Amino acid sequence: MEERKEVKPYGKQNASKKEEVAEMFNNISGKYDFLNHFLSMGIDHIWRRKAVNQLKEVRPKKILDLATGTGDFALALLKLNPDQIIGMDISSGMLEVGKKKMIHKKVDHIISMQLGDSEDMPFEDGYFDGLTVGFGVRNYENLERGLSEMLRVLRPGGKAVILEFSKPKSFPIKQLFGFYSKRVIPVLGKTISKDSKAYEYLPESVAAFPEGEDFMNILKKVGYQKVSSKKVSGGIATIYMGYR
Repeated sequence: MEERKEVKPYGKQNASKKEEVAEMFNNISGKYDFLNHFLSMGIDHIWRRKAVNQLKEVRPKKILDLATGTGDFALALLKLNPDQIIGMDISSGMLEVGKKKMIHKKVDHIISMQLGDSEDMPFEDGYFDGLTVGFGVRNYENLERGLSEMLRVLRPGGKAVILEFSKPKSFPIKQLFGFYSKRVIPVLGKTISKDSKAYEYLPESVAAFPEGEDFMNILKKVGYQKVSSKKVSGGIATIYMGYR
């Protein structure tokens, strides 16, 4: 599999990217929901709704939400009226916040929050009708392995919807987003979360991620069918779609 530049939150020599990502999200889990909505100015809700709409056509009854964090994407998926949603993440801290959220909203009988690794999942082949990942695939240690695992647990004809940050190309969004992501987000993130590296990692990981056609080619390479994409908010984020 192709080697790519690895960007890690803390840059420790004796820790894997996976371990550092889990540590980072554990560190910021208490402030994550506030920061996520505050720094995105609430637009992340709109992006998730648009991504959820892309799953409607397969009428999914069993859905997997990977890199679920505190479960906002999983909650948005309730709109599709599934029987079961499993939210999985490698951060126990984020999941604890998410579990309390599901209980508070009285949806824990539909949404279960589970600790696990997206690159090595405990589910049988073809178990899920639909699968979502919100801002998580760029955190994978081995991108192609993670994408292959996602494909494995989808049923034939099932659909994966991946929402990920991208780099706007047109003026003035390119310049505004560049300034905001590199100058504003790290300062506010550090001040509120008290983790000096977590919100520096965000723009670094976005810059290193193979977006657009490059990412779609990787999806095709590992076996996804009818791969397509849809830019949102002028290219600040992109929704990628593919079928098993």
